[in-house]
Amino acid sequence: MTATAGLLSPETIAAARAAVTPCALGRVTSLLGLRVTVAGLTAALGDLLEVRGSAGPVPIEVVASDAGQLTCLPLAQTTGLRVGDHVEASGTGLLVPVGEELRGRVLDGLGRPLDGGPPLTHLPQVVVQNDTPNALLRPRIDQQLGLGVRAMDALTACGRGQRLGIMAGSGVGKSSLLSMIARGTDAEISVIALIGERGRELREFIENDLGPEGLARSVVIVATSDEPPVVRLRAAFLATRIAEWFRDSGRHVVLMMDSLTRVALAQREIGLSAGEPPATRGFPPSVFAMLPQLLERAGTSPEGSITGLYTVLVEGDDMQDPIGDAARSILDGHIVLTRELATSGHFPSIDVLESISRVSAIVSPTGRQDAQRLRRLLAAYRNVKELVEIGAYVAGSDPDADAALALMPAIEAFLQQDMDDVTPAPETWAALHELVAA
Repeated sequence: MTATAGLLSPETIAAARAAVTPCALGRVTSLLGLRVTVAGLTAALGDLLEVRGSAGPVPIEVVASDAGQLTCLPLAQTTGLRVGDHVEASGTGLLVPVGEELRGRVLDGLGRPLDGGPPLTHLPQVVVQNDTPNALLRPRIDQQLGLGVRAMDALTACGRGQRLGIMAGSGVGKSSLLSMIARGTDAEISVIALIGERGRELREFIENDLGPEGLARSVVIVATSDEPPVVRLRAAFLATRIAEWFRDSGRHVVLMMDSLTRVALAQREIGLSAGEPPATRGFPPSVFAMLPQLLERAGTSPEGSITGLYTVLVEGDDMQDPIGDAARSILDGHIVLTRELATSGHFPSIDVLESISRVSAIVSPTGRQDAQRLRRLLAAYRNVKELVEIGAYVAGSDPDADAALALMPAIEAFLQQDMDDVTPAPETWAALHELVAA
């Protein structure tokens, strides 16, 4: 026995031991709503288990643990499960394939191909959970990332490695703006997470908005609104993990997530199903603990960078709703889209006076002065707009207002942009300087 063992490789011996090790099985003891309770197994939070149901295996994830039982949530439909079904532990959390071959692919919320392409089983796999980079080892953000949108590149400039929130109510143009950025950005690769969106929008986004050229340098992760909440939540972390792999390979990545609010809603369903008490507007505490864990993973590292663009669907156009307020406190800036501009045909419907970028070192002194000048003109116009409409404004009362009224047609032309119109950042800065110098 000893002589034979000496001829075998350690991998072969490990595989043989695994083959003869008895399989530990637990049992489903309760099925209530989204919650699956399992007894007879030991597993860590975040581990995947597999229920051997009559309709086939169903993966479930451990979200809470109590004495003698595990509280789990399904990653697939639970139709056909029964109390007493056997459950097997995987011993690990969700794994995601990584590698250059992910470019141009469309994956579901668990990292499986959706596009009919070749399987990804040959790629290396990593655990979705990952540590946040050390804050003191992160390089400072000192270089602008062109997004192709004039109103953003000039007035809310985005740095390479920055995290921006795109905030608006429903139907105001968040997804359209994101697709415009996906085509216009000069990042090396884009990782796009569509979470909680309508299923019909997927092909429209890929074929019309991204197009073949955009898809070729993108990885798209999709978890539609009908997916279980664990899948919608994990899709956000899976997309972030893929972006981290490209960043750690020395790339500069843009991570676009639509939408962060639906990720929070998925965490709310999970928290309430696990027995958490509802707090602010029905959101349990785990939602507000999850947001920084997700958002802080984007940013710079010694190897590369992840520029995060997250849409935030605010409730009833209220920018102070809990998720919007929490996101603003974590992110490095926010872009506000307003319904008033959207309904007037102004695209992108960015309210530049309410939008802000917290990274200023990426803009040259001349560019900063030009942007401040344009903001002053817009603020002056907003102050006298009602007076002008009723004919009560007296010319000469305010020099900034007079200049704004004279330049307003040119300013609106600068701020408005067709979806197919992509403007490089140098051209944007040149156009802004010419505008405010007039």
